[in-house]
Amino acid sequence: MKVIFALLLAAAFGYLLGSLNFSIITVKLMTGKDIRTMGSRNAGLTNTYRCCGPACAGVTLLGDLLKGVVAVALARVVAGWLKAGFSPDNDTHYIGFIAGFFAIIGHVFPLYYNFKGGKGVLVGAAALLAIDFKVFLGLILIFAVMLALSKFVSLSSIIATMYAPVAVFLLSLIVDEVGFGRSLLYTILSIPMAAMVIWMHRTNIQRLMSGTETKFSFKTDKIIRRMRSGDSEE
Repeated sequence: MKVIFALLLAAAFGYLLGSLNFSIITVKLMTGKDIRTMGSRNAGLTNTYRCCGPACAGVTLLGDLLKGVVAVALARVVAGWLKAGFSPDNDTHYIGFIAGFFAIIGHVFPLYYNFKGGKGVLVGAAALLAIDFKVFLGLILIFAVMLALSKFVSLSSIIATMYAPVAVFLLSLIVDEVGFGRSLLYTILSIPMAAMVIWMHRTNIQRLMSGTETKFSFKTDKIIRRMRSGDSEE
């Protein structure tokens, strides 16, 4: 019963915090505009940077990272208090994946913004940071290498996300030495998180396949001009 209650609370924490879309909040407060009507109309970091510049993007980055970290941390604290972890050490590691998944759901389908949000990359990365910083660092490295090679934010995000369950399994089994059973459980729990992020990039995948996806550039004015001329992007 304690485990079920902890799971329900983790889902609630994740969804309600995930629904706080800091791209929408930041752009509205700093420019008075709605990011969902600008550029690619995606309420995420990349579109915020391209349309509103580094200041808005920086605040968005910090806010979306914090909500993922807080959702996981809060869920683990409550689960620990309820003694809903694995015995004998009351391990609440598993509950972080539940909170992280629902934080992504909240970001993608935010309760406060008519269920229209972003793609969940940032909040998913933040959740993994709170769950296991080693997994987070490994995926950030993969993302950075792919971005340097391809210049596609979407492709880099997809590739890094695909490796998330693999990283969770190998690091849990080999580095953390929690045993095969728990490693497999953590891996299974990480798969919905990865699947949701990849699913939300399905239009990007189509554009990558057709050769119409926009490459990342620090020259935001150039990007905005291309978008206004009809090019689509993440």
